[in-house]
Amino acid sequence: MNKKSTNNVRIIYEYSKYLSEAKRLDKSTVDGVMKSINRFEEYVGYIDFNKFRAKHAIGFKKYLFTKKSIVTGNNLSKATILTATRHLKGFYQYLITQKGYRGKINYSDIEYFNLSEKDTRIANAKRPKKVATIEQIIKALAMMPSSTEIEMRDRALFAFVVLTGARDGAVASAKIKHIDITEQSFYQDAREVNTKFSKSFTTYFFPVGELPLKVLSEWVGYLINELGYKPNDPLFPKTKLSHNKNQQFEATGLLKDHWSNADPIRKVFKRAFEDAELPYFNPHSFRNTLVRLGENLCRTPEEFKAWSQNLGHESVLTSFYSYGDVPDYKQAELLRKLAKPAEGTSSDIEEQFKQFMQFQKMMGK
Repeated sequence: MNKKSTNNVRIIYEYSKYLSEAKRLDKSTVDGVMKSINRFEEYVGYIDFNKFRAKHAIGFKKYLFTKKSIVTGNNLSKATILTATRHLKGFYQYLITQKGYRGKINYSDIEYFNLSEKDTRIANAKRPKKVATIEQIIKALAMMPSSTEIEMRDRALFAFVVLTGARDGAVASAKIKHIDITEQSFYQDAREVNTKFSKSFTTYFFPVGELPLKVLSEWVGYLINELGYKPNDPLFPKTKLSHNKNQQFEATGLLKDHWSNADPIRKVFKRAFEDAELPYFNPHSFRNTLVRLGENLCRTPEEFKAWSQNLGHESVLTSFYSYGDVPDYKQAELLRKLAKPAEGTSSDIEEQFKQFMQFQKMMGK
């Protein structure tokens, strides 16, 4: 009978609440876990979770290796399979602590959700990230049209992301009052702005050139002085759609509403890079660009700590581990330098050591 049991429905609801409220995961992450659990239910024919045995985990792994991706049409990647099996492992580890499941599920059976060491290594292998240079971004921005309100908004949106490195959720929910052009800052107020982990912080505009700041400043002025927008109105209002003479929808202006999701933002970026005859870089990748820029501009650990904090990272290590991979060309360049005789004097080395020790104290180590 391909219907969820009442027990399954109840415990899935409890688990989703546990992930959201106790583990503080965001909605998109919880949705991903729920998708994995649903896949497992489909495979086992919606049996009650307390009937789980090792054979179900083993069979589920084999099942996933035969599934096709809806997006690519190819077999699911090992990274996707690893994520799904980890979701199920975490779910069953939660279940064995709950009334009605304790004593009915063997902990050792849950371990069968593990992939082989080989597949796990492949799934965790880092792939080269496609990251735009500041020069590419400025080129795309300079080529964006600005003859209509919608084009002006899109151009300002593009400029805003490179100035702040804000995540697309924060961009879509930002209000005019959150921007201070004089102070060149964006206050990401978690009470109103959709920030990661609902954390409030201030981002000061990154030094990426005059054009992005000029474009954003003109846009804010236009919203306030020409359109009469108020501080609580959206910084990037959604597009107004109306019927044309053929009864088809077309863009006719702006609404004083926020976008409900980030899809329109990605479309703006895709179009901007296409028009500049450049490969597509998604909005989130601009954070990688800014980290790499910081690695080149920052001269002391304290400066890079401030740069990292400006991206909303509590730890500078987050910037290094999540965004600061050394690209292949830079890796080769650094290694070639190491092959040459050192040019630094003893005083240079002493100064670097002092900076390192100050950095360690700053990090509380």
